[in-house]
This record gives sequence, structure tokens and C-alpha cells, in this order.
Amino acid sequence: MTVKIVAFVSAKPGCEDAFVDAARVCVAASRAEPGVLHYELWREAQGDRRFVFNELYVDDAAVAAHMASDHFKALGVAARDLAAARPTIIVTHPVDVAD
Repeated sequence: MTVKIVAFVSAKPGCEDAFVDAARVCVAASRAEPGVLHYELWREAQGDRRFVFNELYVDDAAVAAHMASDHFKALGVAARDLAAARPTIIVTHPVDVAD
């Protein structure tokens, strides 16, 4: 079953560009992972400091592999200095509403 993750990260004031630079490496490497269907970074339109990761994986195993990857761990280390708080992470599964 596919897994959709949306993660919100607020950068510390003045750290927005450094956060984007750190995320750029993770996004590029994540897109190359075999179980990743979609992986993007968005910046909130109102206010410059909140970022949104939009991720789609083939299954829970792909999520686990991503979270164990060196590039994901490196972003987590960088985010300790660049993020204003812990990220808000929403993990979802699809709901079939078709008739």
C-alpha cells in the first residue's frame, strides 16, 4: 500500500537558505531511491520560514529504507541547527472512495 508523507519544518530566522541547501542534497538522493514515487520540497507562500516535504512511497518498507538512508540522516543532523523546532510529520495511507 502506498504511503504519503507530508512534513512541515520551520527554519530559524536567517537559516532559510542554509536549510534549502541541506535539503537539496536529501531531495536529489531521495528521488533516486527505488521505492520513492515522488519527493518534493515546497516553501510556504505566506512567510518564508516554513517548508513542506511532499513525499510518496510504494510502501512502508520504502519509507523505512528512506529513513535509514545516509542522506536522510544527514539532513536530520543539519536540521538540528537550522530548524526552529521539531518537524511536524503526517503519515497517511490512501482511502479508496471510488464506487
